[in-house]
Amino acid sequence: MIIPIDQIAPDTLNNIAREFVLREGTDYGEIEAAFADKVEQVIAKLKSGEAILVYSELHETVDIRPADSYQADAEE
Repeated sequence: MIIPIDQIAPDTLNNIAREFVLREGTDYGEIEAAFADKVEQVIAKLKSGEAILVYSELHETVDIRPADSYQADAEE
């Protein structure tokens, strides 16, 4: 289930993004970005619609996924 980010408190959204960055170990290109910058980039992608918050009822977890990959998964 997709969670609309406008229904999430800003602090909660920030904490979800922080946890995602810590867990994913995401590659941000040739230049290593600071942790705070990575968190801001994740939040910006959520706000722009490039990424979405997804709640798994089965695992009772929240994840951040690319919007286009979620659509592909939903169609299969």
